[in-house]
Amino acid sequence: MREIIQLACLECARRNYSTTKNKKKTTERLELKKYCKFCRSHTLHRETK
Repeated sequence: MREIIQLACLECARRNYSTTKNKKKTTERLELKKYCKFCRSHTLHRETK
């Protein structure tokens, strides 16, 4: 049931992280505040397609 997803930075739009999520329980896009090494700061990362 868990699928691998990519997280992209909203500031520079680079895909920095990958994680898993349960698509049946969590239908909306995942948003996490994580460190972006390209922006050199903590920014919001959103699930990409």
